[in-house]
Amino acid sequence: MKLSQLRTFVAIADGGGFARAASRLRLTQSAASRQISALEQELDVLLFDRIGRRVLLTSDGDDLLKRARKLLADADALEERARVLKGGQSGTLRVSARPQVIENLLAPFLPRYLRGSPGVDVQLIETSGSERVSQLDRGEIHLALMAYGVERFESEVLYPIHVLAVTSLNHRLARKPVIDISEIADEPLLVPTHAFGARSWFDAACENAHVSRRVILESGSPQTIMALARVGYGVAIVPSNVHSVPSRTRAIPLVHRGSAVGRWSIVAWNPQRFLAPYARRFVDELAEEAMRAYPGHDLIRRAPPLPRPK
Repeated sequence: MKLSQLRTFVAIADGGGFARAASRLRLTQSAASRQISALEQELDVLLFDRIGRRVLLTSDGDDLLKRARKLLADADALEERARVLKGGQSGTLRVSARPQVIENLLAPFLPRYLRGSPGVDVQLIETSGSERVSQLDRGEIHLALMAYGVERFESEVLYPIHVLAVTSLNHRLARKPVIDISEIADEPLLVPTHAFGARSWFDAACENAHVSRRVILESGSPQTIMALARVGYGVAIVPSNVHSVPSRTRAIPLVHRGSAVGRWSIVAWNPQRFLAPYARRFVDELAEEAMRAYPGHDLIRRAPPLPRPK
């Protein structure tokens, strides 16, 4: 059994077909097909059902997929460990985060880190929260920037993310230092999609306060809903680490019974996977940078502090 066969097996399962997997692995479709046939013969099980041009995992294939992922992750960890033991400080570091976190936190941080670690190839991956958890579990990434809450991972605290209400300057709530959830019960709301952690934190606070929501738009772009709030079309709900707040608007922290609404951001890793020294250095330097000047720090000066995770 060859690791290349297992990589092809996993790539086909993830991509839903031979063509996409072959392109990702830089193989021809016939070469990918031959690898799977050889693997099926060696294991003496059928891994995929071929239905026209579609391929679907068999029940045996689904069971072996989990084990194949673990073998590949262990093989990658072994290679990285060997490089470190050899005394080198070079390698690949795969970091997963939301686009706005890449833009607001990692883009300013990366040049300084790379100057001190010229042998490290940092690969950035855009993902949603649930994808990052799965990627850490499978060993596909080394580090994930995410909201605190998954206790099985080890992590370093980065900075607080508060939920903000963005209003036009002439809105009735615009002059308040903070806004209680109960005060927006009758407001037309512009909210981010459920892919944003801030949306789930906001919804949970509303449910705890028994506040109904009058949502007039869901958007995957915080800039879009803030632009609409600026012209008085509604109140936008956004996380405090948005890239920038439009002019002629007010961004006001939300509270529930005097407590801030939000969550701490962390950088997390899987304790069952080996973490190279250059990855540990990335974590330490990023935490230091984040606490010095984290995204949105100027927007939450009047907000009650979020309880810091232990």
